[in-house]
Amino acid sequence: MKYESWISYRYLVGKKERFLSVISFVAVAGVAIGVMALIVVIGVMTGFDHDLREKIIGTNAHVLIEKESGLKNYDALKERIAPLEGIIGVTPYIHGNVFLESGSTTMGLTVRGVNPATEARVTKVDEYLKNARVEDLPPDGVIIGSQLAQFFGLHSGDEVTLIAPASGVAGEDWRYHLKVSGIFTSGMYDYDMNLILVRLSKAQEIFHLPPNQVSGLALKLEDVYAAPAVKEKIYGLIGYSFLVRTWIDTNRSFFAALRLEKFAMFVILTLIVLVASFNIISTLIVTVTTKIKDIGILKSIGVPKRSIRRIFTMEGIALGVVGTFWGAVGGFTLCWLLKKYEFIKLPQEIYYIDRLPVMVQLSDVLLIVGAAILISFLATIYPAAKAANLEPVEALRYQ
Repeated sequence: MKYESWISYRYLVGKKERFLSVISFVAVAGVAIGVMALIVVIGVMTGFDHDLREKIIGTNAHVLIEKESGLKNYDALKERIAPLEGIIGVTPYIHGNVFLESGSTTMGLTVRGVNPATEARVTKVDEYLKNARVEDLPPDGVIIGSQLAQFFGLHSGDEVTLIAPASGVAGEDWRYHLKVSGIFTSGMYDYDMNLILVRLSKAQEIFHLPPNQVSGLALKLEDVYAAPAVKEKIYGLIGYSFLVRTWIDTNRSFFAALRLEKFAMFVILTLIVLVASFNIISTLIVTVTTKIKDIGILKSIGVPKRSIRRIFTMEGIALGVVGTFWGAVGGFTLCWLLKKYEFIKLPQEIYYIDRLPVMVQLSDVLLIVGAAILISFLATIYPAAKAANLEPVEALRYQ
């Protein structure tokens, strides 16, 4: 151990005045609280981003191919698209708005017409269904979300009525009586409350479309983050007369807002560590004041300025490292408790999900730890420089 390290260690753990011990503890506690708050909040923000991303991807396709007038003879287009590298599933769909009537209550919602044979290859609907499969959806059946079922008091086997806004030919019956064949729970309030699934043929009947026409094709990719590259390949293959949208395009503003919030929270909570660094400055200034005699003796025997500076720099960094360590321990512990016991519940109608998600990423932790140690180092610059510039004669004059 170099003598600078040994002296710094003695100043840090040796017997000190009570006041110096108190401000040292406050400095360590301040850094620890700041680091813990950063880890927990950034973990929650990352968890929100990841959880919502998974639910959005699970309920929707990775890429959608549409045309303003609808896709006619979609099977031919499907055969051209399916062989592209990265695509592992293709299914047609119809998208539209209807009213659902049950008893005396009516609600507007979104209906998606699906092909039961291929829908599970593109979305995670089967994973969200309990005691049912999308491929078993009968011609007169409908799959509804759990929140919608709870709102109307519906169960499997109950009858509901769908009312199409456009009734088509005058005098044609525009009410469609269907039975609930399954109830899905995606975990996102918006989908569980406002989305229902029917067979493709039934959706064509409701919206008065010919048998060979759909709203578009939904694609599932092997790598969801390769969606922009696959989008360009599709445009290169079929031209720009089609509209190709990825899940990133559809939710770009939403995820951009989440990233901005995460960055803002990092900046705001870093201020806690910054405030704690003033306690480190105070600790070092008091230490320098009480160790003037020691500094004078060291300089009189030839210890260079850089060594004096290093002694107090290492002491300040040590305070920051100890605080960062305990802050990281506290942050990981609290994140683990939040994830395991889920004791904080959220209103789904506001936050889309029903629990507080937590996901701690190594990159985030390294950034937080690095920022805390850097701030601790910057806090040592002035006190260490002040100690290094003391003249031996001035330091020993009144001793």
